[in-house]
Amino acid sequence: MSDRFEVTGLDIGILVVYLILSRIIPLILNPKVSDDSEGYFLGSRNFIWPLIGFSLFASNMSGSHFVGLAAAGYNQGIAVFNYEWMAVVILVIFIFFVLPFYLRSRVFTMPEFLEKRYDVRSRMAFSGFTLFANMFIDMAAALFAGAVVIRVVFPAIPLWVSVLALALLAGVYTVIGGLGAVVISDSIQTVVLYIGGAAVFFLTLAQIPSWEAVREEAGPDHFSLIQPAGDSELPWPGLLTGLVIIGFYYWATNQFIVQRTLGARTLDHGRWGAIFCGFLKLPILFIMVLPGALALSLYPGMDDPNQVFPTLAFDLLPIGVRGIVLAALVAAITSTVDSILNSASTLVTMDFVQRFRPQTSQATLVQIGRVATVGAMLVAIIWAPQIARFETLFGYLQSAYSYVTPPVVAVFLIGILWTRVNRHGAFWTLATVIPIGAVFFVLNEILGVFAIQFLYAAAISFVISLVVLIGVSLMTGVPDRSQVEDLTWRPEYWRRDTEELRGKPLYLNYRFWAVTLLISAFVMVVIFW
Repeated sequence: MSDRFEVTGLDIGILVVYLILSRIIPLILNPKVSDDSEGYFLGSRNFIWPLIGFSLFASNMSGSHFVGLAAAGYNQGIAVFNYEWMAVVILVIFIFFVLPFYLRSRVFTMPEFLEKRYDVRSRMAFSGFTLFANMFIDMAAALFAGAVVIRVVFPAIPLWVSVLALALLAGVYTVIGGLGAVVISDSIQTVVLYIGGAAVFFLTLAQIPSWEAVREEAGPDHFSLIQPAGDSELPWPGLLTGLVIIGFYYWATNQFIVQRTLGARTLDHGRWGAIFCGFLKLPILFIMVLPGALALSLYPGMDDPNQVFPTLAFDLLPIGVRGIVLAALVAAITSTVDSILNSASTLVTMDFVQRFRPQTSQATLVQIGRVATVGAMLVAIIWAPQIARFETLFGYLQSAYSYVTPPVVAVFLIGILWTRVNRHGAFWTLATVIPIGAVFFVLNEILGVFAIQFLYAAAISFVISLVVLIGVSLMTGVPDRSQVEDLTWRPEYWRRDTEELRGKPLYLNYRFWAVTLLISAFVMVVIFW
């Protein structure tokens, strides 16, 4: 191991102290975990907006983002930030048109919402898919990212050992404390994550010869958000098609993300929390993406882009501060893993066990949820090492989402906007288009049989999903109006909301903050166009 990656006793000490405190503090602040399902899985629906915002951010900004965004910045340039500012747009759509129906329906899971809107077949199909995606896409990627960092610092440790250690680290308080402990932990992790990321950014900035020299080395397109239509990674038409679809799935239907807002004390707290998360995401350009792009002038020709961020951290940071960055990375990794573990256990318990054994006691449901947490963790541990087959971690995540999530987006979005789509259309869309997407992912991204850019593939899949959803719905019966009326958007909801906001001070008006957030994102896009 080179001197650049030497970890001193001080670094290890800082990391150990962090690990101990970050496991204990959430359990102290959340000392009594309710033995009923609502308390364990949704924090008794009592989360306030700062906790929701921090937890949404920390769950999203996993170790895969720390490692993956820097790698993409090095390999492709800052265009990868399009995923982040587009998330801001999706979050605003979410709080206006989607979240109110989730909270009104009082559901525990996204599949449960589909049962209320459609039927139990759609619930089972989507729950099975979500469990698969949580374990094989989300959690496996987070564990792999952590293992990459550990391999840089301790190259003698096998990848699977690192994956196992990180999974156990995240699983401890998730099993014990439920979502309440997870949300408190996420709030701590966000602060540490920002400190570590900011330290790497400023020290990287100090090391580059000059901004002009970096641009000359990388080329002008490397620091532009908008790429040509023929770009292999982020063509500009893909921003308006595939990127929107992936973003809507992730922020508006993905159980491990949305679960935080389901636990909101009120609709306003859910909305403010999502907006707060949006504001936290905008600086990601500076603390995660730009360090990777700037590293091109410091370390040209790196064989493995996934090692850019840990290389920067251990090459540039002084002794002691490295420990903080290690803590930030572990924070990011465990925040995502604990969120996914809680999500998976909620899905197994509420969508399968309670559905087929409704007589099960609340205490037993919680115990089953804990066992499910361990099971999901084992599956992700086994799969995570396979991600090494892909060029970059972020590429794995986004290409996987592109093929299998468009039918989910179609079923949720059209179902909320139009009363005419029915249970048959929803079920057959999920049951046919998701498996087809999985097959094409293997054929296109792994075997190379086709050569379709994954964002364009997402758009094609979405169109096919709409055809199946609308076509089957129109060929079958009209849904029961009493079932769908309260779960679909109508203009009167907007008018009623406008009346409720009238007279409120501006700082309590979520629409004002939503518009402010959108303007902030727009300004950043213009600056880095």
